[in-house]
Amino acid sequence: MDDCTADIGTFCDSVTCGSARDERRAWVREAVARITADYTRSADTHLIKLDLPLFPDISLYLKDESTHPTGSLKHRLARSLFLYGLCNGHIGPDTAIVESSSGSTAVSEAYFARLLGLRFVAVVPRGTARRKLDQITHYGGETREVPSGEIYDAAARLAQELGGHYMDQFTFAERATDWRGNNNIAESLFSQMAKEAHPVPDWVVMSAGTGGTSATIGRYIRYQFELTGRTRLCVADPENSVFYESYCARDPDITGDGQSRIEGIGRPRVEASFQPSVIDRMMKVPDSASIATIYWLERVLGRKCGGSTGTNVFAALALMTEMRDASKAGSLVTMICDSGERYLETCYNPEWVGEQGLNPAPYAEILTGLSGI
Repeated sequence: MDDCTADIGTFCDSVTCGSARDERRAWVREAVARITADYTRSADTHLIKLDLPLFPDISLYLKDESTHPTGSLKHRLARSLFLYGLCNGHIGPDTAIVESSSGSTAVSEAYFARLLGLRFVAVVPRGTARRKLDQITHYGGETREVPSGEIYDAAARLAQELGGHYMDQFTFAERATDWRGNNNIAESLFSQMAKEAHPVPDWVVMSAGTGGTSATIGRYIRYQFELTGRTRLCVADPENSVFYESYCARDPDITGDGQSRIEGIGRPRVEASFQPSVIDRMMKVPDSASIATIYWLERVLGRKCGGSTGTNVFAALALMTEMRDASKAGSLVTMICDSGERYLETCYNPEWVGEQGLNPAPYAEILTGLSGI
């Protein structure tokens, strides 16, 4: 029998390694506890009923995600991504966190990184709203601006250089969130609808950035079919995004050259988190319509909403018009993704709107005609 021998010094000391593992496990346990405590301190987001006089039998509800601690829907995603990274062993006490983000996800991830005492760097497209960049640094994060088409590779490269973890929201958004429930956004909105006149919405309308939220909602609708009944999911897409074209052609390889003017949604490539099979319908919403809709919403709500909310609401109003024309009663739910205060330099700046070649005026007339407001 051959005797295989080696210098005992070449082997890992199991006691030493075990001690290091125990320390890391203790840190991860504490990190998860901090995130859970932060979540427990947060109330659920409000569901706002919008009464529109020209739709007496159809109710529109806006789930106001701007009230999260970091001011946007992406707070939910950032929390899920951190828990996913922690529980998969990718994040430890000395791990630098890197993300490719147009702003809101990075703001929320910077918040959680600070909560855990970790370095955070956001790789953002050039031209990202200054207020978003300021919010990232407010939470202790750093920013690196690169051309929009380079954010993925630049973020992955930076994470490797730092020996850190690339969160990669565009890949992991749809798998980091528990779509079966656990108070995710879908479970929350359906439970909030329970006492309404039409408790089972005909449509949930959501725009896509990573595609993670639409995947969560679409899966939940199918998983809880006895609860969700007739509900269908419509995803609204802005200009300079390929999600709509990919959905219609069933081609995941379609790419585009432009950058979405509606920050936070729309992508020049089909992201891994985008799940067309759980979507019932898609709409392409002109950017001018999205801008006109947030101006209209400011009159209706008395406050500013981000451009993606305009995309959502315009698509919802189009669906409501179809329902009214078919003499159907019912309800729809969509999202206020974030506050318009982040976009004072862009969506709410007439000079920027003009420079982008956008003309909200015709759509403003359409909105007044549709809603009576």
